[in-house]
Amino acid sequence: MTQVTSPTFRRPRVGRTIAIVGDVYRFLATGAETGGAYASFEAIVPPGGGPPPHVHTREAESFYVLEGEMTFRAGDETVRAAAGTFVHLPPGLAHSFKNESGEQARMIITVTPAGLEEMFFEVGTELAEGTTTALPPTPDEIDRLLAAAPRYGIQILAS
Repeated sequence: MTQVTSPTFRRPRVGRTIAIVGDVYRFLATGAETGGAYASFEAIVPPGGGPPPHVHTREAESFYVLEGEMTFRAGDETVRAAAGTFVHLPPGLAHSFKNESGEQARMIITVTPAGLEEMFFEVGTELAEGTTTALPPTPDEIDRLLAAAPRYGIQILAS
């Protein structure tokens, strides 16, 4: 890790914004800004959105649901997480999250250490700051994600 000597501030709706497989991610702090310690981002997940089951081999991941409701599956557990719910997942645990409600959900996701955000930058589509919706995923985008995931220590368990 490198030492960081300057603060990072993000105003509402400001920050690098990426669409990936139908969800929108606005990056609040990247590894470049935290000396590699962590990355934190806002996730806007439409009804039906969320990644397939997968495993992070490198980083722990935490979620704080701000709006809406998400369903988390981690190992053998399934939890419906309303606004105000916090979830922490250690590395190596198969998991997924999905918006099974009829309303958009919004969360803060943090990964420790940083690095996973680079996969989003590589695979996703850059959006204008303030954008809150994404197009549905295309087969090409899914293929790019499946090809890139192993380089970032991610094992996709279903496609």
